[in-house]
Amino acid sequence: MGMVTDAMKGRLVAACAWMVSVGIWMGSPWSLAGQEAEEGAQTTMATLEKATFAGGCFWCMQHPYDALEGVVSTTVGYTGGSESNPTYQQVSSGATGHAESIEVVYDPSRVRYEQLLEVFWRNIDPTALDRQFADVGRQYRTAIFYHTEEQRRLAVASKEALTASGRFGKPIVTEIVPASVFHLAEAYHQQYYKKSPIHYKLYRIGSGRDGFLKRAWGKEPSAEPHATP
Repeated sequence: MGMVTDAMKGRLVAACAWMVSVGIWMGSPWSLAGQEAEEGAQTTMATLEKATFAGGCFWCMQHPYDALEGVVSTTVGYTGGSESNPTYQQVSSGATGHAESIEVVYDPSRVRYEQLLEVFWRNIDPTALDRQFADVGRQYRTAIFYHTEEQRRLAVASKEALTASGRFGKPIVTEIVPASVFHLAEAYHQQYYKKSPIHYKLYRIGSGRDGFLKRAWGKEPSAEPHATP
């Protein structure tokens, strides 16, 4: 083959560009595949839903939800207060009005909101006002932050069922309130149970959470959903 001149290079580039544009316009396999993948991702994201809970120390709430089938992702953070972009130090002081919380993104075709509520109740002391076990203060209150009217209805029903069961013998004081801005917690708090498993386990035992949950439910805490009592 003879030497390729700059002019020939230019014509080749132009020809390739024309072929790509025609392929896209006519729906080539490559362009269609890319379009279908993008549409599939958008459809998947559109079908996912969000739930937000406060159950005291957020380290202890992330593990149970991460283990639940149908949960796509979990994030710990702060919500329910007025401070913008709060830090852990600010929230832990109790001055922001925020509660340590967890945001759960889930696929409702694989796990129902009622199951998320069941996991929530089985990992907290719903009778403790503005505290959870060794952690004291409104920043450690328990709350269900609903995103839709349907979530509110289901949360109220589950709270009423738990009250009627008489399991705790005390009033259920967990709040059910509208969701507000969720502020991401610092990176070292995310999935802390994986980063520092020994300290995490010792904290759960030392705080009294594991002991309380075992006494309340008759066995070790579990992330698996169960029928509301």
